[in-house]
Amino acid sequence: MGFLKLLEGIRMPWLDSIMSAITNLGSETFFMAVGIIIFWCVSKRQGYYLLAVGFLGTLGNQFMKLWFRIPRPWVIDPNLTIVESARAGATGYSFPSGHSQSVVCTLGVVAVSNKQKWLRILCVVLMLLIPFSRMYLGVHTPLDVGVGAGGAILLVILMYPMFKTNERADKFTPWAIVVLIVASVAYLIFCLCYNFPAEVYTDPDENLIHGTKNAFTILGSGIALLLDFYLEKKYVRFDTKATFLGNVLKVTLGLGLLVGIRVVLKAPLLALFNGSEIASAVRYFCIVLFGGCIWPMTFPFFAKIGAKKEAAKV
Repeated sequence: MGFLKLLEGIRMPWLDSIMSAITNLGSETFFMAVGIIIFWCVSKRQGYYLLAVGFLGTLGNQFMKLWFRIPRPWVIDPNLTIVESARAGATGYSFPSGHSQSVVCTLGVVAVSNKQKWLRILCVVLMLLIPFSRMYLGVHTPLDVGVGAGGAILLVILMYPMFKTNERADKFTPWAIVVLIVASVAYLIFCLCYNFPAEVYTDPDENLIHGTKNAFTILGSGIALLLDFYLEKKYVRFDTKATFLGNVLKVTLGLGLLVGIRVVLKAPLLALFNGSEIASAVRYFCIVLFGGCIWPMTFPFFAKIGAKKEAAKV
């Protein structure tokens, strides 16, 4: 807590704004956007690697939050003030840091999978800045961000051999996804069956509800990923190569459709499943299936956009 109070003493409005912007790069939205861009435009191998590491990291992070149930720093020490703009995104238990885990999983995969020096440097800088921003804003302790980032680094390293080459990825990707599905089921059983202290069930931040929703979400995503892998290998076989304009268009339109599916399906599925979080599993199954197999069927069209013009330049 002493380090957080030290950072509290150096806060300035302009620095608060910068750190608030930086911290958003550790969000779930950033992780999903980077994962989709890599999967669609860079490398399917790297995409599966990033999604497997990210989803497994999230499960581990959520499990530790519910197991240890450590309150946020300002709850532990009421004398500590936080940057108020960060409060809305700092619900739930504090340990370990979800933002730190997410950004290190995401950018760690990017760093080890690409040889460009500038890209690796950028990734490392952001992997340091974003956990630091969580402490600067007062929403996490050094222990929170250290364990969140450390667990992510461990996952990136342990899973790298499975995705080092296309040949190894073809062999191990299904097994990595199966492990993800099993871990999702195990975490779901933990959420539904473990005898938590009474205060967890009446928690105003709804930690248990959030954890259960994440379990269903990742379970549905994992099942869809496994189906994507086999359908893509047998039928779709899409190529990530396209012109810059083609990639911009396929990502922009594809992300727009994914967001539309996410929004449109929410209410009907909740009604169909009577408010159960099973709706989250089904919704994200549809989203991931669309993103991993259905939308890539359009990629030959986007690959043609601007291709003649670029060929003429050569």
